[in-house]
Amino acid sequence: MKNNKKGKLFVVSGPSGAGKSSLIKDVLRELENFKKSVSVTTRARRAGEIDGEHYYFISIEEFKGLIENDELIEWAAYCGNYYGTLKKTVSENIERGINMILVIDVNGAMQVKKIMKDAYLIFITISDLFQLEKRLRGRQTENIKKIGERLKKAKEELMYEKHYDCIIVNNNYNEALKNLKYVLISKVKGEFNGHTEC
Repeated sequence: MKNNKKGKLFVVSGPSGAGKSSLIKDVLRELENFKKSVSVTTRARRAGEIDGEHYYFISIEEFKGLIENDELIEWAAYCGNYYGTLKKTVSENIERGINMILVIDVNGAMQVKKIMKDAYLIFITISDLFQLEKRLRGRQTENIKKIGERLKKAKEELMYEKHYDCIIVNNNYNEALKNLKYVLISKVKGEFNGHTEC
């Protein structure tokens, strides 16, 4: 029997190092009918990243072509690279009844909210910037200058918290994961409304 119920759109943002990627990866292992949208980016591939799974890695010229052809639901420049979400990927999955999760920056989230009013915005953060810097250094994927840029960006992103429907503080990973699962399941079932700190 065909499923006529459309999927819901969730947007997840938060400072680099707050644990967004890990939380989404673990939540997708446990929840059915949820899918993370794979973004397109012009940044260099990191060790272990797979094209089409972590990101679609494309050239700046290709990215500009997507903008010109209005093929992106949102896009942003972040630390010298471009990131975006393909409209087609999101709309096709939602029509099929799949709940889509977009892990994007605050500017992208605001773009999506303008286009898709029923998108549900979740902000993942931690309690202080010292812990954030510690996590970024611990990843050992970027130099000191890049870490500084990400911390500066994090301060700017924290100012957007008020525009999100839900804020999850990731000081305790298991607790944050439990809260994220609760929000996603409840929202799909229609049992969770309003702005809250989880």
